[in-house]
Amino acid sequence: MSDDPSLSLSAQDSLVAVMVAVSASDENIRTTELIKIEAAVNMLPIFADYDNDRLSTISKTVLDLFEQEDGLDALFGLVRDALPERLYETAYALACDVAAADGILGEAELRLLEEIRYELNIDRLHAAAIERGARARHLS
Repeated sequence: MSDDPSLSLSAQDSLVAVMVAVSASDENIRTTELIKIEAAVNMLPIFADYDNDRLSTISKTVLDLFEQEDGLDALFGLVRDALPERLYETAYALACDVAAADGILGEAELRLLEEIRYELNIDRLHAAAIERGARARHLS
């Protein structure tokens, strides 16, 4: 992997990038969303050997990409290049969990979730089940 994270991501980096993208999509990164991202990285088996120091690097990369005109397309290109297809639904599930974490689903988050479904070719029925699970986990 290159020293420049904008050129290449690991599968775990890609999952983190998707979570950060959803959190940043409404231009208001909430503490509950950050806690959800940190909890996922600390608890899920896919992140068992992940270097937590990468969180800030990947977050900065996502935020930098969001400032560019075609940054979202570039982000999805990096994610698809690094993420095995078997983890596409995992990425969507993590994105839904972050979006639901604060109990507020704004238009920007909903649009980005729709874009993630499209870009990662998530089946509609599977997406509905994932979304329902996230909703159920975050009811107060």
